[in-house]
Amino acid sequence: MADVERDERPERPVEEDGTALLFNSLGKQIKALREAAGLSQRELGAATHCGEALISSMERGVRTPQPAFLRLADEVLGARGVLKAAIPDVEKALAKARTRHPDWFRDYAKAEAEALSVYDYSNQAVPGLLQTEEYARAIFTQRRPLLDERTIEKRVADRLARQQIFEHWPAPTFSFVVEESVLQRPNGGPTVHEHQLRRLLHIGRLRTVELQVMPTDHEEHPCMDGAFILLTPKGRQQVAYTEIQGHSRLITDQDEVRVFAERYGIMRARALSPRESLSLIDKMLGERR
Repeated sequence: MADVERDERPERPVEEDGTALLFNSLGKQIKALREAAGLSQRELGAATHCGEALISSMERGVRTPQPAFLRLADEVLGARGVLKAAIPDVEKALAKARTRHPDWFRDYAKAEAEALSVYDYSNQAVPGLLQTEEYARAIFTQRRPLLDERTIEKRVADRLARQQIFEHWPAPTFSFVVEESVLQRPNGGPTVHEHQLRRLLHIGRLRTVELQVMPTDHEEHPCMDGAFILLTPKGRQQVAYTEIQGHSRLITDQDEVRVFAERYGIMRARALSPRESLSLIDKMLGERR
């Protein structure tokens, strides 16, 4: 699905992307200010409501520092407006990030960034919008044929950049239906798996998100044809997106879209409720302790 983002054509090195230079420089500034303040990454994360892994990613230039983080970090680190001053450039870079995907994926990425609603059914991996950095890196690292490290890091950064959609206001409506088997597969190992489950709990509790799990033991299933996404772009009719073995398709024909919408509606009705789904994920985490 759109969380796979595959492309056989050569990509530009990350170093050639002007946004990478900005985020690398900003990451170094954050690290320098943090160390000057005598804080660990864990402590800065706690003070800014972020995870330690996220702070590490931002300092390495892999994850984009969001404007809200920069405002709070500026105060916590006593930066006297240094980090706040970067916000306009960061906002421009984030807008640019929406169009830096491969050509074949760009139409979908643009539609997703402008969507009023996103309905995602996933049966192989956690949806890209919900993935942690470590989980995304594990997915790309395992891909065959193997990708070089530079390409892996670029794709991880691009994927994480898409997650800024959760910060839009008015917020889009999000619905995710994920197969239980996806949540049972420990991609990246036990620690990565645990962090990913915690990420799902966090996102699933947002007011704008409904996360549902499709139990493996259900005898009937309305969609055995594979994963798909339904989008409602601003000012346009709902569209569907599919991606199988690297072949992507953005579907605008309303008769075809209606079929996907019907399937999705049936799956939502047969899946666990959002409350039951979060309880199941919490139970999975408890069993790992």
